[in-house]
Amino acid sequence: MSQVTITVRPNGPLRIEDPTGVVEMVDADGNKYDLTGKTAFSLCRCGASANRPFCDGSHKTACPAPAPPSAPTQIG
Repeated sequence: MSQVTITVRPNGPLRIEDPTGVVEMVDADGNKYDLTGKTAFSLCRCGASANRPFCDGSHKTACPAPAPPSAPTQIG
């Protein structure tokens, strides 16, 4: 069974890969985003996207490069 993978891209978005379509994403009011047919999508981390919460590539010109991330932390 495939699993959902979230990749933190350096100086870019969070990339969500969902091969089986199990991810459900809702806004602060509980309204669902239509992810029908999407097996992968990217979420904006810089706030410059005109299509938030999804990334539209605006970070390439609008956002300064953040500090490098620290080493991953074990959860659990």
